[in-house]
Amino acid sequence: MAAVHRFATVILVDRRGWLLLQERDEHPVIDPEKWSLCGGHLEPGEDYHAGALRELEEETGIRMTLDHLELFDELELFHEAYGSHDTMQVFAGATDLTDADIVLGEGRQIVFVDPAHAVTLDLSAAAIRVVPAFLDSALYRRLRP
Repeated sequence: MAAVHRFATVILVDRRGWLLLQERDEHPVIDPEKWSLCGGHLEPGEDYHAGALRELEEETGIRMTLDHLELFDELELFHEAYGSHDTMQVFAGATDLTDADIVLGEGRQIVFVDPAHAVTLDLSAAAIRVVPAFLDSALYRRLRP
């Protein structure tokens, strides 16, 4: 049986109600060249919330604290590349940051995307499940302006 991987991801909502998404490049094992959430694998023993904050900083240069993010969802995903059913927690928070504040740490680009456009992008397997559900959620309605 394949090892189970744990992931933490973050959706930030800007002052326009747009979502921070990452366009992955050709290098990742999972969902190369797709649009995804910021985040990634947890370190051994790392909790989801801490991992979400670490991954956000590594990928974007954004440093936040635990009180900036709320748990939106936990889901199980099958990753064909690993042959495993993995667990992912998705955190969300509001921000006053803009694209100019983002430091690209990985992928092709990380930008705030209009929600109407976000659902039309070539999304990763996780983002296909998370983005529409998030946009329909009470948490999104509370975080957007």
